[in-house]
Amino acid sequence: MSERGATVYEILRHVRPLVLNSARVVEASLRADGLTVGMRAVLEVLAEHGPMTVPDLADRLDLARQGIQRHVNDLTERGWTASHANPAHRRSVLIATTPAGAQLFARIRAGELSRLDRMAADCTPEEIATALRVLAALSRDVRAEVRS
Repeated sequence: MSERGATVYEILRHVRPLVLNSARVVEASLRADGLTVGMRAVLEVLAEHGPMTVPDLADRLDLARQGIQRHVNDLTERGWTASHANPAHRRSVLIATTPAGAQLFARIRAGELSRLDRMAADCTPEEIATALRVLAALSRDVRAEVRS
């Protein structure tokens, strides 16, 4: 294995437990609102990208359509999302946040950003920006491997 490959492997070794532990922290923070990590992910995509179909949400999140549909059903049941007619497709409705869902996600995001602002305090903004570029490139390339 090359030195570069070994270093990339070490990055991935840190990412795996980071993702699992991050999900645990997020899950605990969402419990009081009755949200799951998956429901939060759907709200985030809708808040950032606007109304989408369930298949589009599934593609964006790299998850199965059936799982996304369950999250959408749970969010709709709680009044945080609603379906609307899709002018591009009669049978595939658009899912959007309701005002209550948008407000909920804005509050959740503000709390998360506040906590994250205190993390990696020993890293410079430039180092954090570099880490973001590296992780984005790895994510892109791993997705390409999965799809090929």
